[in-house]
Amino acid sequence: MGNMIEEDFITEIKKLGINPTKEQLHKLNKFYELLIEWNQKINLTRITSKPDVYLKHFYDSLTIVKEIDLSKINTLCDVGSGAGFPGIVLKIFYPNLNITLIDSLQKRVNYLNEIIKDLNLDNIKAIHIRAEDYKEQFDIVTARAVANIEKLLKYTMHLVNKNGVLVAMKGNIE
Repeated sequence: MGNMIEEDFITEIKKLGINPTKEQLHKLNKFYELLIEWNQKINLTRITSKPDVYLKHFYDSLTIVKEIDLSKINTLCDVGSGAGFPGIVLKIFYPNLNITLIDSLQKRVNYLNEIIKDLNLDNIKAIHIRAEDYKEQFDIVTARAVANIEKLLKYTMHLVNKNGVLVAMKGNIE
């Protein structure tokens, strides 16, 4: 494997306060391989080169920790999870999280559930539903590249519990 990629990634996530275990890095690498394999069958991402996936998907998914200490969070819902960002990545590094991934496309949900099984992840599930139809509530709701912010608020605010937070991961905000 391009070890440079992994070393750079480790350096960067350590700056976020994350000290990855060998097992976590192994799962992440396996996730990358599965993503590329599945991407040939169903369209998940245009970004496929390893350095780009590690930076633009994996690292980007973890930047939420700049704002929120995920080790103290219980439930998280990833709306429009698609290829599994940030949901799957967060689960790998924060096993304490109880995660629900929701996506409106059944074939993406099938893919997500396969990833969950292949990576042997607990307390995470993918559900085929539209956000506006889902009735649970969560501490954190994440959405990456779903809709414009106005629509997003309309679709997702009911999912956030009274002390919860919606994290709209949009654009490059330092």
